[in-house]
Amino acid sequence: MFDFTQLEEVRRRRPLIHCVSNIVTANDCANLALAVGASPMMAQAPEEMTAISAVSGATVLNTGTPDAEKFRACRICAASAHHPVVLDPVGVGASPWRLGQVRQLLDGFTPAILRVNLGEAQALLGTDGREQGVDSPLPASQDVRRDTAMELARRRHTAVLLSGPEDLVTDGERVWCVTGGSDRMSLVTGTGCMLSVLCGVFAAVEPDAAIAAALASAFWKVCARRAERLSGGRGSGSFRTALLDAANTLTALDAAREAEIAAL
Repeated sequence: MFDFTQLEEVRRRRPLIHCVSNIVTANDCANLALAVGASPMMAQAPEEMTAISAVSGATVLNTGTPDAEKFRACRICAASAHHPVVLDPVGVGASPWRLGQVRQLLDGFTPAILRVNLGEAQALLGTDGREQGVDSPLPASQDVRRDTAMELARRRHTAVLLSGPEDLVTDGERVWCVTGGSDRMSLVTGTGCMLSVLCGVFAAVEPDAAIAAALASAFWKVCARRAERLSGGRGSGSFRTALLDAANTLTALDAAREAEIAAL
């Protein structure tokens, strides 16, 4: 079911991945897209969104450092895209304004993939949704996380990747748990944003959005585990660099061999 040879297809086709990005993580997101074989475009101006959407293979919308113009750009992308759109509503519960803008955006289109943490999912559902910065500080059982992800997928008719120490991927019916990775990911800002870009990369070549999200999740966890080894116990800067090295050198065969994906 999980065909990691799609990674080879990415490297063959070099799809253009348009990212309306978080300014904190734009550089890492662009470098990750390049590392896996895609071609990043980090355009921000609302005035060129329609033209860039017309030539993109996928779009990734990130609300981590929002303003009114960025949300306008996101709405134009969402309305004009004829390809998969990934929405990463970073810190959506941080303020009523941000939550309202993201809900307005979602009311106007259906993303192929919603990449969220637990706090963001709960904020979108109108449940607990308390957040600390862009992180989800409250631990929860796998059952709570699964039920939250499935409810969000069903309500928004989309694939949901609920990230955490173990990632859950669901389209509201199928559910997979992706394990592995490294707890050192928490020392590098933007690893969730980078995962969202990987969702866009895989969605550009894999038509099943939930499968694309699971491939992205498993790929990233394999990269994290390899980066921990590559960085050899050095600091977070070395680990960050090793993540890009792992993404650039990981083969489809090794990703398939090392991925940990289980149906729930």
